[in-house]
Amino acid sequence: MRDDYLQSALTVIPDATILINVVSRRVKQLRRGNRPLVVSLEKLSAEDTALREIAEGKISYELGANEESPQAYRRPGATRTPSPAPAAA
Repeated sequence: MRDDYLQSALTVIPDATILINVVSRRVKQLRRGNRPLVVSLEKLSAEDTALREIAEGKISYELGANEESPQAYRRPGATRTPSPAPAAA
């Protein structure tokens, strides 16, 4: 993955977690045979193609209502419990 493409894409989608998700979804589409939305004279990997598409504004994203807070992914009432300490032998 080329760093210059990554930096350009980060200016469009500054949240690295969201950028990773958008790139990975687009890479899956490209590997399934979808055509790239950018023209390149050089042979680019699917990852670099996805980053260029984002940097050039060809791909966007939208957050759903439940995706705005990390708490939305937990079941109501679910709590984290610490793992039990290993038993001494």
